[in-house]
Amino acid sequence: MIQNSTKYTLLYIGDDQVLVDLFLEKTQVEQVGNAFAASKLLEGNNKFDALIVERDLPGQNGIDFHDSFIKSFDPARRIPYLLVDTDKKPEIIQQSIKSGIDDFYSKPLNVERVLGRIAFLKELKLKMHQQKVVEEHRELKEYKIGFLKRTFDILVAGTALLVAAPFLLLFIIAIRMESKGKVYYISKRVGTGYKIFNFLKLRSMYPDADQRLKEFAHLNQYASEKEEVKKEVSIKNTDNDTVLYGDDVEVSEFKHIEKRKGEQDKAFVKFENDPRITKVGHVIRKLSIDELPQLINVLKGDMSIVGNRPLPLYEAELLTTDDWTSRFNGPAGITGLWQVEARGRTSKMSPEERKSLDNQYVEIANSRFAFWKDIWIILRTIPAVFQKENV
Repeated sequence: MIQNSTKYTLLYIGDDQVLVDLFLEKTQVEQVGNAFAASKLLEGNNKFDALIVERDLPGQNGIDFHDSFIKSFDPARRIPYLLVDTDKKPEIIQQSIKSGIDDFYSKPLNVERVLGRIAFLKELKLKMHQQKVVEEHRELKEYKIGFLKRTFDILVAGTALLVAAPFLLLFIIAIRMESKGKVYYISKRVGTGYKIFNFLKLRSMYPDADQRLKEFAHLNQYASEKEEVKKEVSIKNTDNDTVLYGDDVEVSEFKHIEKRKGEQDKAFVKFENDPRITKVGHVIRKLSIDELPQLINVLKGDMSIVGNRPLPLYEAELLTTDDWTSRFNGPAGITGLWQVEARGRTSKMSPEERKSLDNQYVEIANSRFAFWKDIWIILRTIPAVFQKENV
C-alpha cells in the first residue's frame, strides 16, 4: 500500500493524455512518446520510481523496450516496469511473462490499484537487493522431450486411436442426439513453457458452458475451501497484525497478503456435481472417454501421455510466481501425478497439494528414471479411471 506521504515520479511512455492526467492527480509524471525518446531521457537519470509503458509504441514496442531497458538502465531490476494495453490478449500476456515484465494492465486503469502495485513492487525489489539475492528474472527452462518418451507417446496414441475409433463414433452420435452444437470441444490451453495450443476433447457440457462459468463461480471447490481456511487463519493472526496506511484507507497487512494469495489459489476451477455437464457427458467423463481426442494433441507434439495438466488461459494467467511457474517446466500430459493421487480420495485436493504434485512431477520428468515413472503413473491411471472421484 502507498504511504500518505509517498509521491512517486513516474515515466510514462505513450500518447494517452487521459491516462497521464489521471496519474497527475495522484503523483508526478513525465511523458515521452516513444522508446527512443525514453532512452535519451533515461541516460544518466535514475530518478524514476516506475515505468508505465504502452505496448503499442511507434518503432520499438513496450515489450521489446523492456529488454533494452533492463540491459542498459536497470540491470539489477530495481525499477518496476508495468505494461499497458487496450485489452488482454493471451499471446501478449504470454510474451510479457516470458520477458519478465513486472505486471500487465488493460485499460481503463484503476490508478489507485496501479500505484499500490508499484509500492508493493518497490518494497519487494528493495528487500531482495538488500538481501543480495537480486538476479535476472528466471526464464522458464525449455523442456525437451526425450526420444524414448516421444516414441512411446506416438506408439500409444496411434494405437489407442485405432482401437477406440468405433467407440468414439458411438459417443459422437449420442452427444449430437442429446444437445445441439459441435460434438468436440476446442479450448486454448497453456502447456510446456507457457506454449498455447488448441486442446481437444469430446464435448461433455452444454454448448454455453464457458459463458456460464461466472454464474456458478460460488460452487468452485478450490475457492470455497480456501475461504474456510482463511477464516480460521485470520482469527489466529489478528492480534499480531500490522496496519498498512493508504491515501484514504487503512488495510490489514495480513488480509492484504491473503487476498493476493487468494487470487492465485482461485486460479484452479473445479465444480462438484457441475450443473453444466450433460447426461452423456457424465458417462464419458466417468470413463475418461472425453479425453480420447487429446491423443491427437499427443501425435501433434502439444502434449505427452503423462505430464502436468495443461491449464485454461484464465487459470494459467494467474500462476506467474516462481512457486507456480515450475509446473510449466515439464511436459503437459493427458494423465499425471496429481490425477492418480486425486481420484478415489475421500477428501478434496487443495491448490497447495496440487501445486506440490505438479512441481514434483517436473523433477521426475527431468530425472534419469522419468520413463519408468511414467509407466508407473499409467498403470495407476487404469484403475483410477473407474474410481468414484471425478478429476
